[in-house]
Amino acid sequence: MASARRPLVAGNWKMNGLQRSVAELAKIIAAGGELAARLDIAVCPPATLIADFAARARGSKIMIGAQDCHAEPSGAFTGDISAEMLKDSGAQAVIVGHSERRSLHSETDAAVRAKALAAWRAGLIAIVCVGETDAERSDGRTNAVVRRQMDGSLPDGATAENLVVAYEPVWAIGTGLTPTPADVAEIHGIIRARLGERYGAAGQGVRILYGGSVKPANARELMGVANVDGALVGGASLKAEEFLAIAGAYR
Repeated sequence: MASARRPLVAGNWKMNGLQRSVAELAKIIAAGGELAARLDIAVCPPATLIADFAARARGSKIMIGAQDCHAEPSGAFTGDISAEMLKDSGAQAVIVGHSERRSLHSETDAAVRAKALAAWRAGLIAIVCVGETDAERSDGRTNAVVRRQMDGSLPDGATAENLVVAYEPVWAIGTGLTPTPADVAEIHGIIRARLGERYGAAGQGVRILYGGSVKPANARELMGVANVDGALVGGASLKAEEFLAIAGAYR
């Protein structure tokens, strides 16, 4: 698993978590210091918990992120949250373009790109998600879909410091199904090549995470695949023990 790129394991809590969930964060902070010598660890709770989590994580090695943002810095957008508001709450990164946002909220590549630019404007790392549906996979369009999403969703000016790409095959999210290591290697190789074509040397430093039913049982194998620089973890990130076990693949 040797790589010039520092691994990142990020937990996407989705619409889960209440104030009592701080107990899970406390466990992650307590154990994260030892792991931080080898990788970066991020927790992305719902917006209601960001400020509290960020305050509790301050001074630790754990980064707090968000799950979405609006493209505009402010305005008449009832119920939305700007990247600047997330930054002000203590967030350091934001996930944009997750498949659930693309499908349930009809987000286009252009909308995702605008959100990534908003993240950069606010000084946040943009974690941009790409990935194919089961139907697209069955039609043999995985490579084309991922390339199209990257070209449409990633802004110009990306660097290793402001961008992370997360490959999440939609058919694997929450299903218990995962691609084979060979499948993951192929897609991550395509993503890496496209990053290099688009951004040159800077693109070689951008981290590519794998997401989709990542668990302690398969983390070491998946994290050992070429061009896999960590994981975007869904359900398994809600329990500190499982999340830390996945991060422990880098021990």
